[in-house]
Amino acid sequence: MHGADLGLLMMRAVLGVMLFVHGANKVFGPGGLAGTARWFESVGLRPGWLHARLAAACEIGAGLLMAAGLAFPAAGAAFAGLMLVAGLTDHRGKGFFVFKGGWEYVGLVGLMAISLVAVGPGAWSLDEVLGWHLTGVGWAGSAAVVGAAAALVLLAARRTPAQDRP
Repeated sequence: MHGADLGLLMMRAVLGVMLFVHGANKVFGPGGLAGTARWFESVGLRPGWLHARLAAACEIGAGLLMAAGLAFPAAGAAFAGLMLVAGLTDHRGKGFFVFKGGWEYVGLVGLMAISLVAVGPGAWSLDEVLGWHLTGVGWAGSAAVVGAAAALVLLAARRTPAQDRP
């Protein structure tokens, strides 16, 4: 047993389970998808029903991939994209500290996911079992770029309140 592999497993598991539960809460939490859709509308992500489903599916899927150490650059890209959208919508203009609604938390989560792609998922991962060695600076950079591009496309494609008027 290598300490580094244990540490990577623990980081993957915590990040992955955290994002999985976050996505599941969008579907099964007190307000369900309808409440999540209303909240997305309130932060400018329209149509809310679509963004709620996309976010929940991405969070659940990326959380599972991260925890399992499978298709690691895809997991990192999804984390980066999700956290960038959160940072540019709900946390924007609120400063750094999360207790004031700032971007501290989403910045940390996104950066940790990309950092893990640079290092790799470790020996106790499905990527290792499959012989996939998709790690390093290039893979981490690609995951960051793909995640940021996906987030920016999603934000550019959202409808604004003016577009909702007849």
